[in-house]
Amino acid sequence: MSTNLSHSIGDTEPPLLEYTIGEALDRAAAAWPDSLALVSRHQGIRWTWAELNAQANRIAAGLLARGFQKGDRIGIWSPNCAEWAVTQFATAKAGLILVTINPAYRLSEVEYALNKVGCVGLITAVAFKTSDYVGMLRELGPARLPSLRLMVTLGEAAHEGFVRWDDLAIAPDAGKLAEVAATLDRNDAINIQFTSGTTGFPKGAALTHRNILNNGYFTGRTIKLSPADRVCIPVPLYHCFGMVLGNLACLTSGAAMVFPGEAFDARLALEAVEAEGCTALYGVPTMFITILNHPDFARFNVSTLRTGIMAGSPCPITTMREVISKLNMSEVTIGYGMTETSPLTTQTATDDPLEERVSTVGRVHPHAEARIVGPDGNTLPRGEQGEYCARGYAVMLGYWDDPEKTAEAIDSEGWMHSGDLATMDENGYVRITGRIKDMIIRGGENIYPREIEEFLLSHPAIADAQVFGVPDEKFGEEVCCWVIAKAGASIEAADVVAHCKGQIAHYKVPRHIRVVEAFAMTVTGKAQKFEMRKIMEAELKAS
Repeated sequence: MSTNLSHSIGDTEPPLLEYTIGEALDRAAAAWPDSLALVSRHQGIRWTWAELNAQANRIAAGLLARGFQKGDRIGIWSPNCAEWAVTQFATAKAGLILVTINPAYRLSEVEYALNKVGCVGLITAVAFKTSDYVGMLRELGPARLPSLRLMVTLGEAAHEGFVRWDDLAIAPDAGKLAEVAATLDRNDAINIQFTSGTTGFPKGAALTHRNILNNGYFTGRTIKLSPADRVCIPVPLYHCFGMVLGNLACLTSGAAMVFPGEAFDARLALEAVEAEGCTALYGVPTMFITILNHPDFARFNVSTLRTGIMAGSPCPITTMREVISKLNMSEVTIGYGMTETSPLTTQTATDDPLEERVSTVGRVHPHAEARIVGPDGNTLPRGEQGEYCARGYAVMLGYWDDPEKTAEAIDSEGWMHSGDLATMDENGYVRITGRIKDMIIRGGENIYPREIEEFLLSHPAIADAQVFGVPDEKFGEEVCCWVIAKAGASIEAADVVAHCKGQIAHYKVPRHIRVVEAFAMTVTGKAQKFEMRKIMEAELKAS
């Protein structure tokens, strides 16, 4: 392989972990039985590895006793909590595929997700913020969720038609759990995470034990996690960032998972760092910006921090420098990846030169390959911009029940095409330079315009809709939409917001709405989003 080409192969040492997530938890409980494993501050929960393992065994036994079998899909719809982590490990021990549902999902989204993968069970919070989960599930009912046969609520209260979490747990039969464990394989699918496409509805990326356990392991090694570390995890667990880079990195290193609250809150994160002596802090750039700008920031002791991960969207260089200087995170790293690659395939090292650590997404991970390709699919010379592609153990099995979309994403040689534009320099450092797809990244949340456009078109007065991102100081980007009313109908911005409320996640609801007569179009009749974006940027700047 010529070194002047944008193709890099990661180290092959240490070897990959060749066991399941359930086995990994058993090993952790044997290696560090009395070490702190999990802290859920808002719940007042502190468990050792032995205690966490016992909790997972009780829930795994309960699921098996209710007739669930290897390969069945079990959803979890909840903000961050101790039960979320227990469910992650319990389903892995039982060989059930955990389907992670975004806590912000509303009626149409949760209906689609549960039915797309045929969930037979769902573990759900009762409510979160303005979302009444139990109410929504009752509204959908058995007719609209035909596969679902067991719903479990977190918390102590009983709800008709639902089983309480405490009633799901039973004393485990060690022989039965061992018998099930013997049937499991590290290459089995164990997790489905939804990631939207640029066209149509969200796709379910099917990930294996081997995919995500190893990604957590190598991420943890990169930031030098050990049983002496405590990792503050304010990022959502439903996403790879929380459940893989957070929970599984801790599982494979013995570090403790610290959940500051149900969802991100800068004060709660700072309180957790100070009270628990956290040595690592995770977040998307928006989270770090919010923490750094918190009015009481100076009052908190963050001296125990050493490292962490910033990922999810491009990081402003000034923010990275402030994280190093003001948050004491001298060994902070930036990671890059996608749900389909478990997620990270590149990451900066704790001892990389400062310039590379603040301006790149690092070099390729162990046991992974990265390359930059041109429109013809050929590998480009170093320094030239093209599409970032990754290959190796971290690439998903495929999109659940969607071979066509899988074939579009993963080529015949096993390369996952990211849709992101990037360069690779002579030392192998990757810089993400843009996006081929018109995805919007709002505060670390990936938003795909086509999904919102299709939903807007369900409004009886909307003839057409175009959704795109515009710059935003707080979130990086905000959702903007232009809509055209049907002939004889009228619509206002407030009508668009009302149509979205309660039906799609709050972060997808357009912030800037314009009702127009026509879109900016090409000669061939295609909407020119970049022209509309330019117009909106000028308009917003002037306002």
